[in-house]
Amino acid sequence: MDSVFQALAHETRRAILDHLRTRPGMAVGELAAQFDVSRVAVMNHLRVLTDAGLVTSQQDGRSRRLYLNALPLQLIYERWIDGYSAHWLDRMSLIKATAEAIAKKENAK
Repeated sequence: MDSVFQALAHETRRAILDHLRTRPGMAVGELAAQFDVSRVAVMNHLRVLTDAGLVTSQQDGRSRRLYLNALPLQLIYERWIDGYSAHWLDRMSLIKATAEAIAKKENAK
């Protein structure tokens, strides 16, 4: 999981993931053309993303097609967010029930 956080720490890598989310199957050259850095720099970022499991690729003739793998992000969500949201949903449910009970009392008067 540390490698996922490390990969997400760089703005360019997050932008790469955004591109792959909106256009799955982009070739490496197409992706590199979206950035004002060298193709080698983009390849280095892709290596970090691939090592973290966030990007997968498939050979397509002479080019390589890139895809976002959202599973590591889902695992982070389940570990860090899902548990917290359950707590707050419980609190919101209690507030709603209390507000409805107060409104019911007010209407009964």
